[in-house]
Amino acid sequence: MNFNELTYLKFGNQKQQEVYKIMTELQLMEKLREFDPILVGTIPLAIDLPESDLDVICYVSDLRYFREVIKERLGDTHKLHFSYSSNDDLESLVVQFTYKEWPFELFAQPISTKLQNGYRHMVVEHRILSILGDEARHSIIKLKRSGIKTEPAFAKMLGLDGDPYEQLLVLSEWSDDRLREFVVNKDYIVVNKEESPQ
Repeated sequence: MNFNELTYLKFGNQKQQEVYKIMTELQLMEKLREFDPILVGTIPLAIDLPESDLDVICYVSDLRYFREVIKERLGDTHKLHFSYSSNDDLESLVVQFTYKEWPFELFAQPISTKLQNGYRHMVVEHRILSILGDEARHSIIKLKRSGIKTEPAFAKMLGLDGDPYEQLLVLSEWSDDRLREFVVNKDYIVVNKEESPQ
């Protein structure tokens, strides 16, 4: 699965197709091209909820410069909210805005986007769902509807102990064969779906 280009959304479910149209109209990826942007989160995996936002991660070596670029390229048409955070001496910048009722969140870190946790989590979750199929997808959606966040929902479904974010990063390092053997032999929890996802 190539998450670098948005064309896969054109062939997805109705919401993914709508996201492709709105992202193309906004030309967000073109405006962020120099920062190696990737759309991550639940919408690319079709496990989103109605309130899910559009998460775009960026590789940014200078967060102050990124802030000025965003203000210049998006500030005229969008109300921007900036917030900084620091974890393990790694500073991040989050930019939130809304476009035509679609909530966006840009997440910038001085790390290559493919090495950021958001991308690594999404890829291993995609691999897990590809192995387990729609039943597991419905289970994750049901767990999320109950208020559980995405990574904890995967950990609960697979019966993983410990920090779910760290556990999924461990799984992300495994080969396809090892991951397949692990998840198919797990007595994972299937949550009965009340209704089909949109």
